[in-house]
Amino acid sequence: MYLEKMSLLDYRNYATCDVEFSKGVNVFLGENAQGKTNLMEAIYVLAMTRSHRTSNDKELIAWHKEFAKISGRVQKKNTQFPLEILLSSKGKKAKLNHLEQRKLSEYVGHLNVILFAPEDLAIVKGSPSVRRRFIDMEIGQISPIYLHHLANYQHVLKQRNHYLKQLMIGKRDDHTFLEVLTEQLSTHGAHLLKERMSFVKQLEKWAAPIHHEITQAKEVLKISYQPSVEATNWEDVDQIFLDLMTQFEKGKKRELDQGNTLYGPHRDDLLFFVNEQNVQTYGSQGQQRTTALSIKLAEIELIHDEVGEYPILLLDDVLSELDDERQTHLLTAIQDKVQTFLTTTSLDGIKKHVLRQPRTFIVTNGCVELEDK
Repeated sequence: MYLEKMSLLDYRNYATCDVEFSKGVNVFLGENAQGKTNLMEAIYVLAMTRSHRTSNDKELIAWHKEFAKISGRVQKKNTQFPLEILLSSKGKKAKLNHLEQRKLSEYVGHLNVILFAPEDLAIVKGSPSVRRRFIDMEIGQISPIYLHHLANYQHVLKQRNHYLKQLMIGKRDDHTFLEVLTEQLSTHGAHLLKERMSFVKQLEKWAAPIHHEITQAKEVLKISYQPSVEATNWEDVDQIFLDLMTQFEKGKKRELDQGNTLYGPHRDDLLFFVNEQNVQTYGSQGQQRTTALSIKLAEIELIHDEVGEYPILLLDDVLSELDDERQTHLLTAIQDKVQTFLTTTSLDGIKKHVLRQPRTFIVTNGCVELEDK
């Protein structure tokens, strides 16, 4: 699949913008604070309905404007269709083929994107919440039902935490409602855990050989999902549900004492091991970067395996963070296979001989122009 073109209206520092892209490599070239990352973000929002940089959609709307619009045309093997995201103070609307989608989860997944930015190194060395978000976003692209359960889980979790606090301070004393919320949380949590376990196995299947190749067979990568609840059978949703309910019953007093939900997918983590050593704790910066690169390249193959087409790759100022060897491996792996968008302040230091005929756009103060050859 590839993004044929994109139009912006009152998005960040873009009043209007219309760009047609190459199926191969597209380079956004310009100084800092001109709008390169805003373009990348717009592609990401068009695909995922949310920004990777902020949770506040109002920040995406140009100053003193009532709404912002991103639209684009996607080309797949056997079809092409328009996508549109409208952002306003009233919320957001997503249109697929000119038809507004009732749920955002029914829209996500029609344009698959993989983002790789310097902050993505935090997947390895950052907090567990970063890794949980990474898992949620990637599974959500290939499983609409996962997004459905995730949204419901987060809603019930908020209710349950509030009610636990009420019980803790004595404003409530009815434990029946807590049991209802626990059952609802376990129902959605069981589905999330089953999908996460399956995803991590697939991710390791693709990432391990890539990592092995990048390190010239010197390192072995393993990925481990760390649940807060042990399940008897991770492939059986009903069994996971029962195991969650059992854990909540065992830990009830502790939760009541703390006024917080202490078990479930929102407490889990993802760990990476290189040659049996935890990369987050013991890995060098080079090993952490190689692990992050292996994960991103693995995501490309995993999505292709799941949906039958390669996703779009967004490289936001990341090449400058990679040394020559890792940069060459990345660019070689995606060449002639994945539509790629790349931002940089300069092509100096980038392995230009690996990039075949990139389409280069000059970005200046919210204006995008095709570079004269």
